[in-house]
Amino acid sequence: MNRLCVIIFGPPGSGKGTQAELLRDYFGVAHISTGDMLRESVASGDARGREIAAIMNSGNLVPDEMVNCMVEERIEQPDCAAGFILDGYPRTVAQAKLLLELLGREGIAPVVVHLRVDYNEIVTRLSSRRVCPADGAVYNLITNPPAVPDVCDRCGSKLLIRKDDRPEVVRERLSAYGRKSTPVLEFLETAGYRPFEVEGGSRTPQAIVREIVGLIEAHQGKAA
Repeated sequence: MNRLCVIIFGPPGSGKGTQAELLRDYFGVAHISTGDMLRESVASGDARGREIAAIMNSGNLVPDEMVNCMVEERIEQPDCAAGFILDGYPRTVAQAKLLLELLGREGIAPVVVHLRVDYNEIVTRLSSRRVCPADGAVYNLITNPPAVPDVCDRCGSKLLIRKDDRPEVVRERLSAYGRKSTPVLEFLETAGYRPFEVEGGSRTPQAIVREIVGLIEAHQGKAA
């Protein structure tokens, strides 16, 4: 099997991270989250981490060149020998261009997967989430409610709704995702990597990943 690269897109609340982890386990490849990479770099306290922290604390975006450099270094790690899942990257057309150049040098043809979920469903899902401020427990009023409304099962603290989970904030996050992701997806399709559109919605994560695996394996079979 050729070295696998899956680029997975999906709006906030689509279950993108869960699918990336399931694909990682199925194919035995690495799961690369650029958000995690940036947080880990900041936590390391090294020169680059301090630079990234300064950029983020000032409210600016980490430059594409820096993110691409981190990804290039990451995919050379031993756990990426068989392949990797890219989660949250590329976020811009500039990043996508540099990524395709990098993958081209490595002889890797990426598979692009786009999780589609009705925005109203995401708003309902995320705005139903509640968090315990004391022990960090997470509940969902629809799928995993506490035994007593608004009270943590474990410690009895009053549950809170995070600012990012308020309906108006979720809608703005979804709108921002659409504005930013559409040009990237269009660029990848024009470059010859048409995204596989996969419906997320109310299906189980296992059902969704089975469809994605089938699409990837069929694609690899054609490319072989």
